[in-house]
Amino acid sequence: MAFADLDGLTLKNVEQDLFRNIVSLRQGQDLFDDLSDHPEDWRSAINLELAFKPPFYESEQPVIDRPFEDAAHFSAIQFPFDHIGQSRFSAGKFGVWYGSELLETTVYETVYHWQNGLLADAGFQNINDVKIERRVYWVHCEAALVNLLPMAKTWPQLTANDYGDCQFLGNKLHRQGYPGVWTSSARYIGTNAAVFTPKVLSKPRDYCYLTYHRVNGRVNVYRDPDTVWFSI
Repeated sequence: MAFADLDGLTLKNVEQDLFRNIVSLRQGQDLFDDLSDHPEDWRSAINLELAFKPPFYESEQPVIDRPFEDAAHFSAIQFPFDHIGQSRFSAGKFGVWYGSELLETTVYETVYHWQNGLLADAGFQNINDVKIERRVYWVHCEAALVNLLPMAKTWPQLTANDYGDCQFLGNKLHRQGYPGVWTSSARYIGTNAAVFTPKVLSKPRDYCYLTYHRVNGRVNVYRDPDTVWFSI
């Protein structure tokens, strides 16, 4: 079966929570604390912000410390569709959201892209002592995704470092209206969803925070800031 031939492929009915691992600080910031040293001024600024936001942004019980109740949706779901970039299944013409069945899978995937993408692009690929903080969400996915798991051995391109073939496949599926694919991780055991539309994603919830610390050729992963969870 030739690569990207859709005949014989099946759909995977996905109705479950997936892990979404993004760059984020462990501790939140007050958005207006740089304007004044007085908390009452922060509250006034928050109230002004709320007054000029459209109804979609407002809740019946706005939280004073972080009034933007839709922030989780934008961070955990919408961001890759608003900030389109190249990835395994997109050449940069449409956004793709990636989530995993296993938390560990997201760690291996994001450590790889941190080291070979962000750090390498900045010329820091050889730096010894560097950290990054992450935030992991649970996001509910409800979609019939094209199931690529049975093709893992037949189509080794699905996990290759060269994304060209996968981008061709992703463009073909996106153009034909499929919501995404269900596929093997290229970096670890486990399964990833590559989703082409935010319409099938909902209910973002905090799961945990992580810290990656690269030192002496290894990346230590922390859930508790003081305890190494595992190393890569």
